[in-house]
Amino acid sequence: MAPGLDYYRSPEPTQAPVVQVVAVDRSSTDTSSTDSEPSDRRLTPSPERPLKPGVYYNPRLDPKNFIDGPLSYDPATRLRQMLARPGIVVAPGICDGISARCALEAGFDCLYQSGAATTASRLGMPDLAIATLNDFVQSAQMVCGLSPTTPVIADADTGFGGTAMVARTVYQYARAGVAAMHIEDQVQTKRCGHLMGKQVVSREEFVTRIRAAVIARDSIPGGSNFVIIGRTDSAQVLGMDEAITRLKLAADAGADVCFIEGVKTSQLLTKTIEALKPKPVLVNVISGGLTPSFTCKEAEVLGAKIIIFSLVSCVAAVHGIRAAMQSLKKTGTDFTSAQGMDPKAFFEVMGLSDVVELDARAGGTAFEVV
Repeated sequence: MAPGLDYYRSPEPTQAPVVQVVAVDRSSTDTSSTDSEPSDRRLTPSPERPLKPGVYYNPRLDPKNFIDGPLSYDPATRLRQMLARPGIVVAPGICDGISARCALEAGFDCLYQSGAATTASRLGMPDLAIATLNDFVQSAQMVCGLSPTTPVIADADTGFGGTAMVARTVYQYARAGVAAMHIEDQVQTKRCGHLMGKQVVSREEFVTRIRAAVIARDSIPGGSNFVIIGRTDSAQVLGMDEAITRLKLAADAGADVCFIEGVKTSQLLTKTIEALKPKPVLVNVISGGLTPSFTCKEAEVLGAKIIIFSLVSCVAAVHGIRAAMQSLKKTGTDFTSAQGMDPKAFFEVMGLSDVVELDARAGGTAFEVV
């Protein structure tokens, strides 16, 4: 049996005064386990989230374990530390290596690999379930390699299939260096969360996806801190109450963070955050989309823990590249659009100095003059 499965076993009544990791019920905190249970399964309730039958709880991943100490070099652990400590996590959406470099240069300490942006940059296509797992993983490998300690939150759409594909997605993302992924409740022929006409799967299928992701994460040898984010797109289809219910179920199934897509007002965002406490809530801001253009500070005041700006880089790229192409077509030169940036200055943004320094420290002479 996969290691993660034992978090979902049924409780075994006993008089032993311990609480089983897996068996938990929202209505009662009085559950117990047999003396034969391994010691790492005999737990006391978490002050952050009392244990109840049917609710996943992994003591190793309790937020209290990530409050103190220096930030980890492992990006998933670092993200958990950021979530456990004060302040909102701000993750700009990146679409390629250039946008990732620009985000890092600006000083962002977390990045977001948007599914829409990845589909657009790699395939030149709209966000309509066209990109594959391989497209997403290849992009993630490149982005995570630019700054291996910086957490990258990656879109995983619907998990690209059934439970086996959801698990495979977790393994591939974790191996690529991704710190967190979000998985949603749209049907397989999904679309951008800010387009109309969305369809969602049943509550049960959504929870199955989340549970498969959690089991896969807990099956990674060595104890992975990979963060699972449950996302619902049901607010525009079935209403806010259903969306909140689905996120509660996702949290019970083991989602570390809850992501409500297309929340239309600050009042509804506040309602969601209050209903899901103490789970962190992620809000997605897209200019002109369904969600108000919250600033980072506004979202933090409302209680959101993560804010992502999915299309910030690719929309800016469209504006900038369009203007440059139109100028070139009209004037016959790229002098104006270059704005004085010569090739060396461009390569500096792409990490030229780091490569030159590495070569020199290794005793190479290939880049003595560049």
